[in-house]
Amino acid sequence: MDPRDPAPDSWELEEDAEAPAAAAGLQAAFAALNVNAKPFVPNVNAAVFVPGFLQGGAAETPVSDGASDPVASMDVAETIAPVENGGTEADMTTEEETWEQKEEPGGGGGGGGGGGGGEEEQEEAAPGTGSPCEEGAQRREDEQMMEEEEEEIPMPKVALAQPDAPKKEHVNVVFIGHVDAGKSTIGGQIMYLTGMVEKRTLEKYEREAKEKNRETWYLSWALDTNQEERDKGKTVEVGRAYFETEKKHFTILDAPGHKSFVPNMIGGASQADLAVLVISARKGEFETGFEKGGQTREHAMLAKTAGVKHLIVLVNKMDDPTVNWSLERYEECKEKLVPFLKKVGFNPKKDIHFMPCSGLTGANLKEPVLECPWYTGLPFIPHLDSLPNFTRFSDGPVRLPIVDKYKDMGTVILGKLESGSISKAQQLVMMPNRHTVEVLSLLSDDVETDDAAPGENLKLRLKGIEEEEILPGFILCNAENLCHSGRTFDAQIVIIEHKSIICPGYNAVLHIHTCIEEVQITALICLVDKKTGEKSKTRPRFVKQDQVCIARLRAAGTICLETFKDFPQMGRFTLRDEGKTIAIGKVLKLVPEKD
Repeated sequence: MDPRDPAPDSWELEEDAEAPAAAAGLQAAFAALNVNAKPFVPNVNAAVFVPGFLQGGAAETPVSDGASDPVASMDVAETIAPVENGGTEADMTTEEETWEQKEEPGGGGGGGGGGGGGEEEQEEAAPGTGSPCEEGAQRREDEQMMEEEEEEIPMPKVALAQPDAPKKEHVNVVFIGHVDAGKSTIGGQIMYLTGMVEKRTLEKYEREAKEKNRETWYLSWALDTNQEERDKGKTVEVGRAYFETEKKHFTILDAPGHKSFVPNMIGGASQADLAVLVISARKGEFETGFEKGGQTREHAMLAKTAGVKHLIVLVNKMDDPTVNWSLERYEECKEKLVPFLKKVGFNPKKDIHFMPCSGLTGANLKEPVLECPWYTGLPFIPHLDSLPNFTRFSDGPVRLPIVDKYKDMGTVILGKLESGSISKAQQLVMMPNRHTVEVLSLLSDDVETDDAAPGENLKLRLKGIEEEEILPGFILCNAENLCHSGRTFDAQIVIIEHKSIICPGYNAVLHIHTCIEEVQITALICLVDKKTGEKSKTRPRFVKQDQVCIARLRAAGTICLETFKDFPQMGRFTLRDEGKTIAIGKVLKLVPEKD
């Protein structure tokens, strides 16, 4: 507090002692002040570009205001030139100004009102009197007003961006692929190329990464924010960031590649419209990612199950010395992947797009590459921009599966709005607990809005519910059209990978939209022929790998779900056990509970 004390005293001194200002004792005090005020001199210069600014504002301000403006600017010029009273006048104003600034962030509004009122009073007095006291005060007021105006300038930028924001289509992109394929690095590079991360920040990351002998990791630090992820170089939680192109607004969901964190990856993929499968072209890395235990296969399949329709395959690390932008290696990766992706359910002609790139150098992400003449398509970001729009139902029922929640001046939840639209102060119902909640504020990618359309990644601040009462997987609905909840349902499942047979009584973990719950297969109803779709007449006693069956499942607790026919995003699921994905399926029918 010590440095702050002298200034208020000096203000009082200035006001009381402005008349006998020539007193020797005072002059000495002012001289001391003068030295202290030196660092603030640039502020006086800041007034130089105020006049141009005021001319812009002059059209809106009344005439009297315009008349006093030239005086203000001249006064500023005067205070700099002559050194009356040991230059105290100018120094006092600068002192005043800096205090204004210090107080501005906290209580700018209150100060603004006071400043405005002050100037009007001064204006009435100004024409009649010309005493230095009046003039000093006038000048201070004027500068205060300029301060006010200057401070207010950046504000409209946010406000102006707001109406434009909803016009751009929101697209959620999830980056998936084997561990160390370069997902976070590509995400960081895209954010840098689109201007979402400053160069200075990246330089800081680069320095820190170099100290840890990990200089190639610095780009991924833009998305891997916590210490554990940075130390190990592995993403654990789904990183979020966003960037904009000319036509669209993208949210990056950076999913973890490590097999221990696949449940987190499923949560990320369930929010995505578009998946980017990152594979490493480096010799040996592609092979390990693609073999039986690798995550390239599992992630592609999980993305398809989570409802991602379009897949972009980025063949990364093309600048590696073992690859050196070779077309042969690129084609080799492509040939191995296409049959598998086809088997998962992507149409190679329509749904899949391959492109080479390098995440570390940023080659072929925004600009085409000279070393790669054989690739003629668009680079990655322009390609994203040129994709056709997604169909969304804004008039449907509100459905917002919750991904995460935390406390911050109330209860805040995160999730992607799957259908319907939400606006501020709207009453919604949290299923399956049937809590009525009110939306206090809406943030779409950290920008506050009044309403949100489907497909947007939202943060909602809710009233009427405690953070402890919410679990990921709960769903926000509108009261008129609640989503279904229950414990028992019939589903068609495809067994993808399981060593032995699966019989009734088998337990696994169910991942449906953002919900994770333990389920038991209580009965197998029939087998379905893969080619003809015919159902067997008799009940099977077991199912094994690569078979399709219809089974009745019962969850350990009540979960929210819809049939696949009514609402695909909430009717698809995966079954996992022992860290492997065992089956994928879709909900056919909800079975009402017997009381």
